[in-house]
Amino acid sequence: MDDRQWGFRTKALHAGSQPDPTTGARAVPIYQSTSFVFEDTADAADLFALQKYGTIYTRMSNPTNAVFEERMASLEGGIGAVATASGQAAEFLTVTALAAAGEHMVAAAGLYGGTYTLFDVTLRRLGIETTFVDGTDPEAFAAAVRPNTKLLYTEIIANPSGAVADLAALADVARAHKLPLAVDSTFATPYLCRPLDHGADIGARTATRRRVYNMGGSRSAGSASRGIALEEVVEGGSTALLFAARSGDVESARLLLAAGADVDDTAADGNTALVVAAHGGHGSLAALLLRAG
Repeated sequence: MDDRQWGFRTKALHAGSQPDPTTGARAVPIYQSTSFVFEDTADAADLFALQKYGTIYTRMSNPTNAVFEERMASLEGGIGAVATASGQAAEFLTVTALAAAGEHMVAAAGLYGGTYTLFDVTLRRLGIETTFVDGTDPEAFAAAVRPNTKLLYTEIIANPSGAVADLAALADVARAHKLPLAVDSTFATPYLCRPLDHGADIGARTATRRRVYNMGGSRSAGSASRGIALEEVVEGGSTALLFAARSGDVESARLLLAAGADVDDTAADGNTALVVAAHGGHGSLAALLLRAG
């Protein structure tokens, strides 16, 4: 009998996890242990030699992170995933795993500013050179390939221009030159586009750019923060709750409030979340904030 092909929504909620066999708990727990018990010395030796899958030390692997990684791999249609502290870290690891000092990559010129700077400044200081080309022109990618080129890199939807890459054509260019194609598909999300289905070899995305829907956030108030302090101030002097107020995101605001967000948070311009919600015409969110405050 063929394996059941689960739908996207089911994978987003359950892929990579199983109910706790002892308690029956459905939500994925946050494992805070730094170390893990081995069955015996042979088990430990196999784990440290990477001869078997398992947890060794939480810096390298953690059961909570493993669920996130398996879920992302399932949603993307990949064979595996690696979770990093940020999207920039994922990009850095991708490039440095494939290229070394004295080698080269070709990337779309319209990349997110942080990515462009990483490639053009940071990696160049490490000896990895990047040629930037028109992200909508596969022939430009082909023309920029050198003997020491190690990968092609693009965003499926450029940030902030919105230009859309022709993944199938870029994949053809990559295969013709026997190179991997890495794609940042943060804007599209795996619900709209899975780069691996269109010939890409590596897919990268940053969970902080979009609401984290793939860990079942509505089942646990703490999951809204993802380990980030609720009071952390981000660009413009705003906190997470103020960002939710600007967009009228009632669900995120409810989770943040349940996790301890301060309804009286004030942005640099002196506005509170309630003022921001009212100014934006977000009545439902304003009512939620009034009840909470």
